[in-house]
Amino acid sequence: QVQLVESGGGLVQAGGSLRLSCAASGRTFSLSAMGWFRQAPGKEREFVAAIRRTVYSTYYAGSLEGRFTVSRDNAKNTVYLQMNSLKPEDTAVYYCAATPVETDLSKDYKYPYWGQGTQVTVSS
Repeated sequence: QVQLVESGGGLVQAGGSLRLSCAASGRTFSLSAMGWFRQAPGKEREFVAAIRRTVYSTYYAGSLEGRFTVSRDNAKNTVYLQMNSLKPEDTAVYYCAATPVETDLSKDYKYPYWGQGTQVTVSS
């Protein structure tokens, strides 16, 4: 099993920045990639970004690339999501997820492991 714990959410004004962290524990050697998803009230969960563990490849939702940056520290089994120029429409619960596969990383059903989520609220 793999456990994921997110941190770093909070309230920020539009234009501000936040950095989310996701610490993985347990059978982390089985993981090939980690991703970030978000879910706003009344909306479906959507892909934000993903990063592979063995090859430093990153993937982003098209509308977010340039403002959001995903990175990792394998020694700490931690993945980060740096969010800049935040907008009120970025308000959502952000979830970290982990998967043993390396394909279709924008699909939530590829991720068997999920964190509890962290709230990000952007005020206008």
